[in-house]
Amino acid sequence: MLRRYTIIGSINMLLSVALGAFGAHVMKGLLTPERMATFETAVQYHMAHALGLLLIAILADKLADQKKVALSARLIWIGIIVFSGSLYLLCFTGIKMLGAITPIGGVAFIAGWLMLALAARR
Repeated sequence: MLRRYTIIGSINMLLSVALGAFGAHVMKGLLTPERMATFETAVQYHMAHALGLLLIAILADKLADQKKVALSARLIWIGIIVFSGSLYLLCFTGIKMLGAITPIGGVAFIAGWLMLALAARR
């Protein structure tokens, strides 16, 4: 599990940095200020939770309940895909309905962090 989530977290860090740079240097003049703010929110949550995946990889072998640790990582990864992914797509396409699924990603983030806390209990 350690290796898998180190790879997934690292790739997501790479993507969040690349998308952040793309947004700052390419999209800034193309997106409305509102969409740019949305894009920046997507990047911030993407980066924070990619770091979270790396944290889980570091902690994984130190926590007793490996099933909860794995579920925590999966939920956070799903959160990145749904939360940040829907916001990225909203910014690029303008399809406002995508904003309706964003909170599902937020719930996945919350559930993932809760699961990690439960995994740390003895």
